Amino acid sequence: MMFPLIAIGFLFYFLLFRPEKQKQTAQREMLSSLKKDDRVVTYGGIYGIVTNVMQEADKVTLKVDEANNFKINVTLSSIARILSDKEDTASAKS
Repeated sequence: MMFPLIAIGFLFYFLLFRPEKQKQTAQREMLSSLKKDDRVVTYGGIYGIVTNVMQEADKVTLKVDEANNFKINVTLSSIARILSDKEDTASAKS
């Protein structure tokens, strides 16, 4: 009688909780490695170049438009991903 409940518990752990924890850990590591001149995308879809990272204030300054030197401040947790050179050239072509 107890075995099906234990099996369901393990199933929930391995299918739901563990992958989510791994994603959170990867996101935390990515944010801690964020540095100046990284090209990033926010969760809102804004592409920019990091000009300043203030880890303790949970704030990042992004240069959005190079021609007008337009900068915005976003929270550190709003950074979705850091673009690699391959991703950056692919987004410039489309």
